[in-house]
Amino acid sequence: MTEIRKVEARTVSVPLDNPTSFSNRQVFKRDYVLARITGSDGVTGIGFCYAGSGAGTLVAQAVRELLAPKLEGEDAHRVEGLWQEMYQEALLHGRTGSVMRAISILDVALWDRNARAAELPLYSFLGAVAKDSVPAYASGGYYLDGKTPDKLAAEMLSYVALGFNAVKMKVGRLDLAGEEARIAAVREAVGSNIHVMLDANNAWSDLATAVRYMRMFERYDPFWIEEPFSPDDIDNHRRLAERTTVPVATGEIEAGRWRFKELLDKDAAMILQTDAAVCGGITEFRRIAATAASFGVVLCPHWFHDLHVHLVAATPNAHYVEFFADDQVLNFRKLVDTQLAFEDGHLKLPRTPGLGFGFLDAELDRYAAEPWS
Repeated sequence: MTEIRKVEARTVSVPLDNPTSFSNRQVFKRDYVLARITGSDGVTGIGFCYAGSGAGTLVAQAVRELLAPKLEGEDAHRVEGLWQEMYQEALLHGRTGSVMRAISILDVALWDRNARAAELPLYSFLGAVAKDSVPAYASGGYYLDGKTPDKLAAEMLSYVALGFNAVKMKVGRLDLAGEEARIAAVREAVGSNIHVMLDANNAWSDLATAVRYMRMFERYDPFWIEEPFSPDDIDNHRRLAERTTVPVATGEIEAGRWRFKELLDKDAAMILQTDAAVCGGITEFRRIAATAASFGVVLCPHWFHDLHVHLVAATPNAHYVEFFADDQVLNFRKLVDTQLAFEDGHLKLPRTPGLGFGFLDAELDRYAAEPWS
């Protein structure tokens, strides 16, 4: 037995070089919570999550005060049992949000630690499907001051020039004419053979408005429409799915297999964007993926390509990794010592044990909101 000797967490707060806008909000900085789990064999695993643009220390507090006592002294390989015990301990504090993100990063750290101890890349430790690489789409297209449709189109075209055959842009902030100008410019620039994903980030609050936008977007053959409504408004996701030819995608901030099953039962999404750093970790991600496979639904996980490259490589019904080509939006890239290689729209699978990267201590200290503890 490998005993869990130490559980640590810390929060870092990384400002964006340029404030970035979605359909209905603006982000100036990103808080990330990091975790480390060390076993009696001396091997340490890491976990991490995005903890919002403020008060990220709430997640770290949940790790230290609520969950770490459930792990210390336990067998590091008893991952399923430890997940259940953490979940049970957290019932009164929240089954989603900060507490579930705390469970998620500890679960990721356990899987990473055990894969490193076995001297296997995480996707191999999980049981790989892919051999050398997995498909990815280039994510971007955010709203910035002075960013015209032509500049947006140039950004999307730059990703195609890197070899990606799928790109994603934000929608939902402007009126119909403004949004049509943006997507028309992108489609003209990238051509008809490139998948263009649309991300509304909960832009619409009523079905009629969403349908009007989708009628316009349909002319430009988008690959999916992501998060058209609030994540809690599952019924409107279903109603929109019935009224548009564009596949509906959602789930990036959902947690727990039960909410995902409701999405599946109601035919509210053809594509689940399950995020292992949000939904309950790798353990819960695998349960959700298996359930989705029974419905013929695919997963295209949200965010953190460094983590999800492994899960897409080990999940038969996972099709795309969301990839950020620079550190301007996903500035977590500034904190890690290894970047994923890519070629012809595919991410190369890491060959080193575990997640295949570590944290840069100097950068963690530079952006520290609190120390390891």
